Amino acid sequence: MTNHGETAGNPENSHFIRHHKPFDPTDSLPQDTDAGAAHRTDRLECSAYGGAHGAPQVTLRTPAELADALPYLLGYRPEDSIVLVALHDRDGRGRFGGRARLGIPTNPEDWPPAARQLAHGLVIGSERRGARPEQMVAYLCQEPAPGETGRDVMERLRPLAQKLRTECGHLDVPVIEALCISDGRFWSYCCADERCCPPQGTSMGLPGTSVLAAAATYAGLQVRGTLRELRARLFPWETVAALEQEVALDTASMSLVPRLLDDVGRGEVAAGTMELAARVMKRLADAPALAGTLTSDLRDDELLTHDEAAALILGLQDRATRDRAAEWMEGDEAAPALRLWRALARRCVGPYGEHAAAPLTLAGWVAWSTGDDLEAREALAMALGADPGYLFARLLHQACNEGLDPESIRRCLRAERTGRAATPTEPLDAVQSNPDAVAPATASAAPSQTSGRQGERAATPADAAGGPAAAEGRRKATRVPRPRSPKAGTHPLSARPARTRPRPSGKDVVRRRGTCPGAARPESTDTQGEE
Repeated sequence: MTNHGETAGNPENSHFIRHHKPFDPTDSLPQDTDAGAAHRTDRLECSAYGGAHGAPQVTLRTPAELADALPYLLGYRPEDSIVLVALHDRDGRGRFGGRARLGIPTNPEDWPPAARQLAHGLVIGSERRGARPEQMVAYLCQEPAPGETGRDVMERLRPLAQKLRTECGHLDVPVIEALCISDGRFWSYCCADERCCPPQGTSMGLPGTSVLAAAATYAGLQVRGTLRELRARLFPWETVAALEQEVALDTASMSLVPRLLDDVGRGEVAAGTMELAARVMKRLADAPALAGTLTSDLRDDELLTHDEAAALILGLQDRATRDRAAEWMEGDEAAPALRLWRALARRCVGPYGEHAAAPLTLAGWVAWSTGDDLEAREALAMALGADPGYLFARLLHQACNEGLDPESIRRCLRAERTGRAATPTEPLDAVQSNPDAVAPATASAAPSQTSGRQGERAATPADAAGGPAAAEGRRKATRVPRPRSPKAGTHPLSARPARTRPRPSGKDVVRRRGTCPGAARPESTDTQGEE
């Protein structure tokens, strides 16, 4: 998914949820159903299990119960979304497998390629995991526009539902149920029986009051609101404080660029970046816990000054420094690190939007490392929206969507951290007395300046599985912001035309050598899992 508009055909506009979840609904599979035919709802019977080995079973028999199950299958309440859920046959009964979500394109002309992308992506992803789905359940979720009713939404999206059924039918994977969920009601595109699926739709009921909701709570599953609420924690500020943050970023850029272009200065500011990040993380960790994500995020914003945020945002543009920051991925360090990366992403305002790729990628990595796949996918997709060419985010996004184990990357980062502690290459005491040391540099090898486009080569997923600095001879790059000097006699806060200044640019590449023992490497470079 992208962090802005949803469009068809964009691999960052969708995500897949890996098969093995602690809560697996199953479905009895009608033997004579095809993608283009309606089915009798009294034949539909789904069962949801709280776990394996004799765990309690919940049976889902109707489209209403299927509609109620969607948030528990995804872990959140989807909005403006196409969702496909795979069904796998097991002893004459079905089990929900992979899930795929794609934003509903605004232009109906984009619906056919969107349906094709989603159907092909889910089937191919399931085959790659060794289990081709036998059938599908499709969901269309969208709230009415002003002056529109839920039934209007259902009728407007009917061609999209039919296209989904057709595309799945072409793959010999029939859609046994297609539901539209809008305005607190649902409609079935497959059931023609008005006794169970009336034309005016059926009320969804109060959230959390169904038997399935109780079973999910018992199994420890949580529904985390909507993706919009999750993304709001990572979006840049749009308040008056955003202008003050932009001025701080401008000021920091003008003071740091000369030092970034110097080998010695780059090493000093790299150490300063890590030391400052550690101080802020301790400050966040020492703050008392607050209830509610909004309250917690506002408090974290108050604990981070504009100058500190500017220093860290610019410092993390260096790949080597970013990789060192990625080592705060587990234990007591993970929670304050994740809060810091979220806060920095919110500070990448105005023309510094591309700089959000680094903190968003770090947020996604820490979330994935600590088991929160949902936030990981969203943060990494937003990082790619900020900078589509950001290789670290792309590789992590693919690995997370493929359901790979992050432990291989954690082992690599642990090895790098241990090796650096055993044989330090640069003393930190030389720069701790300098508060301006805030830009990054390579910590494990003497830098060697080179020129190149963003300093990152075309890479394979082996680089992702091996960790951010695993491959021998891997190139690192520093995004050096170009300072924007105000005219003589003007104040930094003086009025200026919006969006007329050039984006910070410039590259300064350093080579870092290192190896990562024991990192698992995928065999293929195929990126289909991002679809």
